[in-house]
Amino acid sequence: MKRSYLLLIPAIVFASCGGGSKDPSAELAALKKDRAALDMKIKTLELNNKDSSGGKVTAISVAEIQPTVFNAFIEVQSQINGDEVVNATARTMGTVNRVNVQVGQHVNQGQVLATLDAAIAQQQIDAMEPQIELAKALYEKQQKLWEQNIGTEVQLMSAKTQYENLLKQKAVAKAGRDLNNITSPISGTVDMVSLKVGDQSQSPSAFIRVVNTSKLKAEANLGENYIGKVKVGDPAFLIFPDNKDTIKTKISFVSRAVDAMSRSFLVQIKLGGNNNLHPNMSCILKIANYENKNALVVPVSVIQKTSEGEMVYVADGNKAKIKMITTGRNSNGMVEVLSGLEAGDKVIVAGFEDLDEGESIAVQ
Repeated sequence: MKRSYLLLIPAIVFASCGGGSKDPSAELAALKKDRAALDMKIKTLELNNKDSSGGKVTAISVAEIQPTVFNAFIEVQSQINGDEVVNATARTMGTVNRVNVQVGQHVNQGQVLATLDAAIAQQQIDAMEPQIELAKALYEKQQKLWEQNIGTEVQLMSAKTQYENLLKQKAVAKAGRDLNNITSPISGTVDMVSLKVGDQSQSPSAFIRVVNTSKLKAEANLGENYIGKVKVGDPAFLIFPDNKDTIKTKISFVSRAVDAMSRSFLVQIKLGGNNNLHPNMSCILKIANYENKNALVVPVSVIQKTSEGEMVYVADGNKAKIKMITTGRNSNGMVEVLSGLEAGDKVIVAGFEDLDEGESIAVQ
């Protein structure tokens, strides 16, 4: 083929040199046409490149595999919750007449969040006040008489008992009235107010949710197929795509019970306080539950499944060679190869789709 090029080129030159009377523009156009035909011929021959035996040579790319650290991850959707979350509710029946807090407000333990109508209880307490004042006056008078050796000890003790009993009755009445207060069992932040003035306290929606944001946790449910593959202390990553933030942490709790309905089990990560995190935030939980510090790995895309098992193509000189492999875990598009490959093998990662065993290859 090279000989034909040599013959063609002089012919073109001869034609261009012969007959000086030709139009230069026409001569230039003819030369360009001849050159375009020659370029096309060369391109066609390159596309149909043949080796010495007449077989097709396939352009491929290879990756030389070497031992590396390989980690396998379990990835699941997770949510940030408060470690202490309570729904403050009324302890008695009644009608809500005041709501003292709003969402986002910080409250202290024991703080009154809302009150029910306690008018009747307050009227009872108010009605006791004159009786208490009278009993107190009688007791103080009887005590003065006793100091003057007037009257009997029985009269003094009777007056004292009457006064103290009325005080106890008032305390009981006030405790009953205080049952109409909805108080916060913990210190934290109001996360939800689902009641309003006029609601009945026995309604299921009559509560105020309080979250202790100084004790946060991430929670996720894993499918039961991961039972035994995750344990307390496993390294984990919480990824917040919206905030472009990642927290490196460890698994704090792994439930031993599988939910009968969802066929999943709970894992938790305790986070403590974090001003950048809020209850109900979503994130991605990646659990590193496997590590091989001396692993051979290949892209999952290069593995082909056959009736005899899994295989990859490797470059053996200028020939393609099949190697049957045994694979382990996979993560992030990479697969651990347990057997079948050795360090230094050149795995074909591009151009392998139409290869056959022993076919000629050219590494690009």
